[in-house]
Amino acid sequence: MLVPMRAILEAADKHGYGQAAFNMNSVGQIEAAIQIHELLRSGAILQGAEASNAYMGGAEDFMHGDLETKKVGAKRIGDAVKKYGADSPIPVALHLDHGKTLESVKACIDGGYTSVMIDGSSLSYEDNVALTREAVKLAHPYGVSVEGELGVLAGVEDHVFSATSTYTNPMQAVDFFKKTGCDALAISYGTCHGASKGKDTKIRREIAIATKECMMHEGVNGFLVSHGSSTVPQEYVRQINAMGGQLENAYGIDVAQLVDVAKCGINKINVDTDIRLACTRNLMELFLNNPELQESASIGAIWKTMRANPKNFDPRNYLQAIMPTITLGDVPDADVAKVVDCMKNGVIESIAPLLVQFGSYRKSDLIEPVTLEQMADRYKKEGI
Repeated sequence: MLVPMRAILEAADKHGYGQAAFNMNSVGQIEAAIQIHELLRSGAILQGAEASNAYMGGAEDFMHGDLETKKVGAKRIGDAVKKYGADSPIPVALHLDHGKTLESVKACIDGGYTSVMIDGSSLSYEDNVALTREAVKLAHPYGVSVEGELGVLAGVEDHVFSATSTYTNPMQAVDFFKKTGCDALAISYGTCHGASKGKDTKIRREIAIATKECMMHEGVNGFLVSHGSSTVPQEYVRQINAMGGQLENAYGIDVAQLVDVAKCGINKINVDTDIRLACTRNLMELFLNNPELQESASIGAIWKTMRANPKNFDPRNYLQAIMPTITLGDVPDADVAKVVDCMKNGVIESIAPLLVQFGSYRKSDLIEPVTLEQMADRYKKEGI
């Protein structure tokens, strides 16, 4: 069933495990993600970023998509999650990742998202608080959870960019929760957006511990989020480069560190790059093992685009030839079906180990099956 993200994070917090959240960029990926969560009996948090909404709305320049295109894409993502998740035996939340404006937040709520993030981390503290509070006022009457961000992560992911990090102040995080009424807060504690996080990156776990301790001391009932937490499996990088890719300095966060911080107050762990790498590796293998597909009328352009951009591993940049399949789930022929299978298998392979390692597998029955309407009533009674 579809639930607000807060319900999933409440269980993770209470029972001391990490809940991974995965970014989705096609109907097929959404289907596969829900399938593997069901198989492992884990609650699911699926995410669409603003660029993902624009991409799913058909914008060729999805990094700079307009609001109308994002509205279309948000509904397409929402419809796909509803199709595969509404009657699912596990709780499923659909979350906006790095929303920048209240208009984007509203578009996602209208499109079927059950949770939204408003990212005011680049603003002054006062402006960040004000923006996040407005997002809470907008979302909570619908029962939709809200995530904010405090502190700045270095790195590049979609439209999110910063050359340097600013670590989160634990006491300021407490103040932020109190003033905004947000459900969850992404903190900056050493992770980094993108695939180039640097070798042997160390998370400052003491920031997560101190923040959670301060929250508990002050009676703040909220949840902490780790952004920029892809693990960037090195076998994916090696395999891609062995087939002609040119990925450099591609390193992620060590899984052991993420397992550790899940026990130190981090409830939600965002992963995106791992899925992109697995899908790209699978597609390169498909075309190299089946050279006749390189000239396929329906998918040959995918191979040519990949070959022309060996440093790029984001499937959104080379799948333009099959956009009806990506955005609507239409599969017109056997060749396109092979691409869809590669994408699905990449999702399953990259997601499954993390559900086990972070500890959310076999925990779906611990999550309260609360509806958006029920959560809206709770927010109203609590005055948030």
